[in-house]
Amino acid sequence: MDCPNMWQSLSTKTTKMSIKIKEIVIAVVSALVGALLTFAFMNKGYTKNTYTIGAKLGYDFNKPNAKIQLPEILHEISGLTDIDEHTLALVQDEDGIVFIYDWQKEEIIKQIRFGEGGDYEGVTKAGNSIYVLRSDGKLFEIENFESEDFKVNEYDTEIPVKNNEGLGYDAKHKRLLIAGKSKPKGDEYKGKRAVFAFDLDSMGLMKQPVYIFKEENIERFVKENKSDGETEQNLKINPSAIAVHPITDRLFVLSSKDKLVYIFNRENGLEAVHQLDKKLHLQPEGITFLDNGDMFISNEGVEERPSLLFFSYNEEK
Repeated sequence: MDCPNMWQSLSTKTTKMSIKIKEIVIAVVSALVGALLTFAFMNKGYTKNTYTIGAKLGYDFNKPNAKIQLPEILHEISGLTDIDEHTLALVQDEDGIVFIYDWQKEEIIKQIRFGEGGDYEGVTKAGNSIYVLRSDGKLFEIENFESEDFKVNEYDTEIPVKNNEGLGYDAKHKRLLIAGKSKPKGDEYKGKRAVFAFDLDSMGLMKQPVYIFKEENIERFVKENKSDGETEQNLKINPSAIAVHPITDRLFVLSSKDKLVYIFNRENGLEAVHQLDKKLHLQPEGITFLDNGDMFISNEGVEERPSLLFFSYNEEK
């Protein structure tokens, strides 16, 4: 019997077993640490200096169900829209590219180049087309976006607003909603922000705003509805994103600069306002909903990587 070979074989097996045990231990520890971090995040409760005034929103904006870190190529993410239950379309404000993103797999699965570099701020889907908004009001339509033979159409809306950031699809009226971050031209719009509509039948901009948000109405709403202990301040509205809720039909307007979410009804009435926690929502620039009401809010990368915050819909909240 060759004893040296036998001991060498045993030694090799022991070494392999030790390595395997170490790998298992590392995997278990990593899983536990990940679970603890996830638990800590989910229960962090970003509640300092935040409040909700008015009706129930259907979401706890301080406790997202998930936080997804986006790749650095989306550091300047400026808008997003839903494609289906597991896919989103994202844009960032420097490149003329739509990024198709699988949020469940957490990966970019396709890139669609539609134009040159520019200040792109909003994106939405209507039928077989994806529309992208440039800050000067110009619209880019990616027709048949799922095909390799997609076509890009451009529309000069001539919207009377210098800085436009919000773009959403209003399926009920078959139109796009364009929310201006700055006020429209004219003294009559002082202290107001407007939403214009781009009709998808005529493929033209309606001359008059379909919604007007008045700061004086916001101040009156806050005074009439705030609870004791809630901070009263002069709230501003500078829309960075707009979306129609698929179930309640309310308008959700995100004001990134002010860290606020406004909820309006179709009659232009303000129903709720929520102040976001700036530690969680570092720079919220986009908002969209899945068909079941679940919501995403995108944040540009500021102190960390860009992110998606996912909130499940609960009508009781």
